[in-house]
Amino acid sequence: MYISVKNLNKTFKIQTKKKGLLNAIKAFIKPKYREVKAVDDISFSINKGEIVGLIGPNGAGKSTTIKMLCGILYPDSGECMVAGLNPFEDRKKYTSKLGVVFGQKSQLWWDIPVIESFELLKNIYKIPEDEYKKTKNDLVEKLDIKKILDVPVRQLSLGQRMRCEIVASLLHNPEILFLDEPTIGLDAISKVQLRQFIKEINKDRKITIILTTHDMTDIEQLAKRVMVIGKGKLLYDGSLKAIKTKFQSSKKLEIIYNSLKEIPNVKSKIIEQDSKRILFEVENNSKETISNIIEKFSKVCQIEDINIYENNIDNIILELYKEYEI
Repeated sequence: MYISVKNLNKTFKIQTKKKGLLNAIKAFIKPKYREVKAVDDISFSINKGEIVGLIGPNGAGKSTTIKMLCGILYPDSGECMVAGLNPFEDRKKYTSKLGVVFGQKSQLWWDIPVIESFELLKNIYKIPEDEYKKTKNDLVEKLDIKKILDVPVRQLSLGQRMRCEIVASLLHNPEILFLDEPTIGLDAISKVQLRQFIKEINKDRKITIILTTHDMTDIEQLAKRVMVIGKGKLLYDGSLKAIKTKFQSSKKLEIIYNSLKEIPNVKSKIIEQDSKRILFEVENNSKETISNIIEKFSKVCQIEDINIYENNIDNIILELYKEYEI
């Protein structure tokens, strides 16, 4: 396995304080702490070239898990190997294989032009000049940032800065890329462009990508596999399709018609109906399929439009949280 994590644990000590001046003095003289299990015995493996969505509510343990995979935090116990290296013991070799983009933290220098940040990163990673130029030019063209290379980072829009952050993380041709909220705050067009680029580099360069986000559209568009973390535990690890199947027992079918004289014999439940429209709930395990219902209606009326509604991924994840009482 390219990434192997076994029984990973991380606990933090948090100081407890009560309100009031006297309690504040007591806490200063003799502080009291409580332990919070941020990551609780998590195990998983990831193949090279996979895109995996890591999702969960705030405080679930996602960021702590990512930081341990990056070698930033040491686990209390457990094993972690990435590309045959231990992130904590082989830090120098490991960082050359690693690319990281944090949506709210920049790796670019704020007051200097973008291109100068790229040059600094070239020197930090000791990238050969020919390799650097080839990679930089390719990424600059694909992400369309040539016109802003000489602009100080602080003058860029969020969408422009995020594209530059992606380039910065890929200049040294890493094997694995951690993306933490890469589309946060971006407009719809910028999100679509960034998602398309992520798909391309995954396909062309076989980069392994771990994506953490609260934007479920990112997950649907990019990751076939999801890992759901809650209260420090790995609640679900599998395909997005499977989790949809588990928590989506039915679909809604809306038929908009003209001059319907009589409703055909349909077994599915009618949710809403008026003179021009009817809405059915069609159970997934029903023998009567959506196409069957449409065929019956086409024989008795002129169908003007058809809409099929599925439970979106946000609601599905909420159902999963409810199941585990998160």
